[in-house]
Order: sequence, then C-alpha cells, then structure tokens
Amino acid sequence: MKKIIILFLCLFTMQAFAQIEKPVHWKFASSRIGENRFAVSFAATIDSGWHVYSQFLKSGGPIPTSFKFENTPGIRLVDKVTEKPAAKSGFDKSFEMTITYHEKEVVFTQIVETKDPAAKLTGSLTFMVCSGQKCLPPSDVDFDVPLNGGTLQTAQAKTISTGNTTPEKLKELPVNAKNVHDNSLLGIFLAGFLGGLAAFFLPCIYPMVPLTVSFFTKMSGSKSKGIRSAVIYGLSIIAIYVGLGLLITGIFGASALNEAASSAAFNLLFFVILLVFAFSFLGAFEITLPSFLVNKIDQKSEGGGWIGLFFMAFTLALVSFSCTGPLIGTLLVEAVSKGSYLGPAVGMFGFSFALALPFTMFAIFPSWLKGLPKSGGWLNSVKVCLGLLELALAFKYLTNVDLAYHWDLLSRDMFLVIWIIIFGVLAFYLFGKIRLNHDSEVSSLSIPRLVLGMFALGFTLYLVPGLLGAPLKGISGWLPPQSTQQFTLSTGGSPASATQSKNRKYAGLFHAPDNIDAFYDYEEGLAYAKKVNKPVLLDFTGWSCTNCRKMEASVWSDADVLRRLKNDYVLISLYVDDRTSLEDSEKYTSKVSAKAIKTIGQKWSDLQETRFNTNAQPFYVVLGPDGKQAAAPRAFDLDIKAYTDFLDKGIIAAGNKSVQN
Repeated sequence: MKKIIILFLCLFTMQAFAQIEKPVHWKFASSRIGENRFAVSFAATIDSGWHVYSQFLKSGGPIPTSFKFENTPGIRLVDKVTEKPAAKSGFDKSFEMTITYHEKEVVFTQIVETKDPAAKLTGSLTFMVCSGQKCLPPSDVDFDVPLNGGTLQTAQAKTISTGNTTPEKLKELPVNAKNVHDNSLLGIFLAGFLGGLAAFFLPCIYPMVPLTVSFFTKMSGSKSKGIRSAVIYGLSIIAIYVGLGLLITGIFGASALNEAASSAAFNLLFFVILLVFAFSFLGAFEITLPSFLVNKIDQKSEGGGWIGLFFMAFTLALVSFSCTGPLIGTLLVEAVSKGSYLGPAVGMFGFSFALALPFTMFAIFPSWLKGLPKSGGWLNSVKVCLGLLELALAFKYLTNVDLAYHWDLLSRDMFLVIWIIIFGVLAFYLFGKIRLNHDSEVSSLSIPRLVLGMFALGFTLYLVPGLLGAPLKGISGWLPPQSTQQFTLSTGGSPASATQSKNRKYAGLFHAPDNIDAFYDYEEGLAYAKKVNKPVLLDFTGWSCTNCRKMEASVWSDADVLRRLKNDYVLISLYVDDRTSLEDSEKYTSKVSAKAIKTIGQKWSDLQETRFNTNAQPFYVVLGPDGKQAAAPRAFDLDIKAYTDFLDKGIIAAGNKSVQN
C-alpha cells in the first residue's frame, strides 16, 4: 500500500510539472521540393537544460520520439522520418542503456508525394523531454499540415499515457535522470582540481602563501575581517580563472570544440603547445607576461576593499603565470579536445578551486602554516616532473595526426620507446641520479620522492613488454593501435599482417586488431555479408578515439567476443577522422550538412549521421545480412557480457537460432 501511495504521488508530481513546465515548442511547415513532392518539417525548439530523445531507442528506456500518420487518400509517404542535426549519444545509467537525444533544436522531416495541392498531412507525434534533474511525462502533439508550402502552425501538446516506460522507471526519473555529459565534465573538473593542487606546489605560488595569509590575519584588523577578506580573495581567484575558461569557449565556439578531438589541425597545434610548455617547465625558458600589465594590475590592488582584493588575486594570477601558464595551457588543451562546450570553464573552475582553497583555509586556520614544509629545491623538482609528464602527453596528440594522415612517423613501437625514455628519465631524476641546471644536489631522498620514483620506474618497466607486442590494456587508449606495431615476439612482424586480406578497398590504410579479417568500405563489406549470409558489425571508429582503443583492447580481445568477430561476423570498421582524399568520382555533397565530402573520414562520418543520427565514437551497429538493423546500437561500454549478448542478436538475425557460448 505504501509503494502504491508513493507511486501515485510521484506520478501526480510529474503531472504537475507537465502542466507548469513546457520546455519544448513545436512548429510545423511544408515546402515543395519537386514535382508533386513535399517536405513536411516538425521543428522543436528546446529550452536550455532539457533534451528530447531521438526516434531510435530500444524499449524499456525513455520514450523515443515517434510519428503516427493517418491514412490520407492521395498522399504517399516517401522513406522514413529523418532528424537533423545528428543526435548526440551517451550512456544513461538510469536506464542502463545508450541513448540518443537532441538539445536546443531539432527538425524532423517527412517526404510525401501527392497530386492534390489541397491535401493535408495529418497525424500525431509522441515525445518525452528530460533535464539533468527530472523527466516530464510523455506528450502527444496533433498536427494537420497543408501541403501548399509556407503554412506554419504552433503545436499544442497534451499529456498521454506512459507507453512502454514501467512505473518503476518513472519513479526513478525525477531523482536519477542525468545528462549524459556529466561524466565527461566531472572528469574535466577532477583533472582541473588535480592541476590546481599541483600548481599550489610550484615555486611561484608556494612561497607566497605565508605572506598572503599574514596580510589577511594582521592587516585586516580582526580575525573575522581577515577571514572575510580571505574568502573574497579565494572567490576572486575562482572568478578570474573561470572567466578565462569562458573566454576560450567564446573564442572557439561550440562547433570548433566538438570537432577538436578528431581534428588533425587541432591535434598538431596541441602537440606544439604542449612541447613549448614542457620545455618551459624543464627550465629552457620562462613564459612571462609583459611587466607593464603586471605593474598596472598590482597598482589597482592597493585600492582596498573588495575591488582591491580582486586585483590582488589578479596580480597573483599574472605574477605566477611563468610557472602556472604551462599547467593552465595543458588543462585548456585537454578540455578543448574533449569537445565539451562547458569543458574549459569547468576545468578552470576545478583548477581555481584547488588553488584558492589553501589560501582561504590557511587564513582561517593560520596555525596550520607551521606544518607546511619549508620552501627549497624540491619546488623546482615539481616543475621538472610536470614538464616531463607534459612532454609525454604531447606525443599523444602527435600520434593522432600521424595516424589520420598516414605519415607513419610514430608506430606503436616508436611511441613506446619515447615513453619508456621519458618515464625512465623521470624515475632517475626522482632518485637524484639526474640533475638539471636549476636543481640543487639531492643528498638524501624523502619518502614522497622515493615512492614517486618507484612508481615512475614501475610504469617504465610495465611499458617494456609492449615493445614485444604485449597489449598493455591499462593504457591501450593512449597508445597507437596495435596494428601499427612493427615487431611482435609471437609473429615476428606486424600483427595485422597474418590473416587480413590485402585485396580489399583501403586494406593498405587500415588494420583491425587481433588479426580480425575486416572490411573498411561499407558497400564492399555489406555485399560480402550478403554473399556469405553473416551479420555485420559496423564499427564507427577513429584514429584519435581513445575509447575505441580501450574497447578493442579490453572487450574485443576477450575470447568469446573475439571468436564471434572472427567466425560469425563481417566486421566493417569505418574511420570517421581519416584524412585520405577520396577519388574524384566518389566526392559528393552531403544531404544532411550540405558540406562537400572529400575525404574517407568525411564519407563515413556523413554515413553515420545520415543513417544513424549520431556522430559519437565508438559506435557499434549490428546489421543482418540484408542490411537491416538487428539490435539497438551500442557505444562505449566495457561490459563484456552485454557486448556478447549484443553480438548474439545479430547472429540470430542471420538465421542461426542457437548461439554457441
């Protein structure tokens, strides 16, 4: 009885939300696109913070957008409803499934043919809208669109039944529904927070702590005023760095941020930037701001009050830029490359929060200063260690460009050699066996330095077996694909050379892992699957896709999964970020984006957006031998059992009713 009452209250609350909140606004229109042919559009404008689901969702989860057209004499529907722009994709923990959704705006389009100029397309559409905190009940919108072009209607939505969403799922939605970007932004925040903690121990910031705290405790007149000043100072630091993140977002714009992760130009630029930052940390030169700017801001900090405290924080940011600049730059590079619109601001918030927290806390509890280690040569060691780590990270971006353009500069072996040298140098540096110009002599090792040195040496030794072909699953997402390995102990050559066919289209450019005999052209692979009556696994992947490499190393390498991929499937791997030019006869203009398609990557990216309404990688689609979709697509998910179940659906669709485990 108690559960029934709770469920009733939950549904009543959701109904109240639906009456009060109307975050989706519909408009319908039609336009003539040819002889007796019309395009009917259903345009949704979505309020900020909300999202509408795509048409392509499996049952048991949120309600997908769907259309029901009435049978009208003289009107013929052409193909299915399309949606533009391409839907975003992500894993939703609330429903334990990959969802595709739209934010801000989406246009659904149905092509119809009729000879009657006075005809109308009538029917209804169903949609469900959610935010990061709650979901509203599914709604039904009736439409009656004249096919004379130019007629607009504003839709009126009404609440309908809950469809295939169970009461248990509905009860969870107001509490647990999450935006699929949350995990990505959380990772950026944590990276920024760790960067801020590292910045605190740099030689341009750490020695300033006692001086700053002394100012707050002695110059403010009372303890309460000192604490208030410290809080304002800390909030000012946060405001300054978050403002920098928002500025970066404004400069790049949303589209550039989304393209950065797979853009060769961005990755090459990031490599150069990180290389400069790394050598700056190693002591080759200092990155400083013009002195007149620092002096001008410092003068404003003498004004007193809140404004003075703000400019005092601004002065700290400018004066410390010589050693925090590379760290901030690295964080912004990582945030931009994630493709998240809020990434730079979130990363800067994490960085500034970690940087401001010690200043504020030491001002509130000045006795804690006694426990701080004294400044010394160890501060410069922090800079050197960060410089070596940035140097290692720089080559990750270089390999992305190398793979996309097939320069063949960094094979997996060469990349591992570079990392082994860098982390080996880091280990010897921490043990005091290597000294740079600005370092003081290490007469004895502290416990933290010894432990960090052991970790660096251990990681170096972990990398060595990779030179002989070991998969190194723990860092597989950071390494070039194993197919680029030039030597393995087991085969004495490239692991991709053993069984893969050489006469297939693009076989010289791409190689599947674990000797899977794959195709790299959609039409060619589909024709072969129909010939041998096997299901198809469409693998939308990319050279710069870290999660793609993780899936290949951690999931595809599993014995059960690998056996299915080799024996029961036709694998078609489509690299959406490859920069190889298409033949002139294959170039075309996209019907979705209206952009010129000139490269292999653009071709497969356009296919993914056009047919599957998403542009995320990795993205896996199971097709039957007839080319029809046999199961709901999957994105990044390291659950091996779920992946084998996903593959088994395709095997059954091909006519094999009993799947061998």
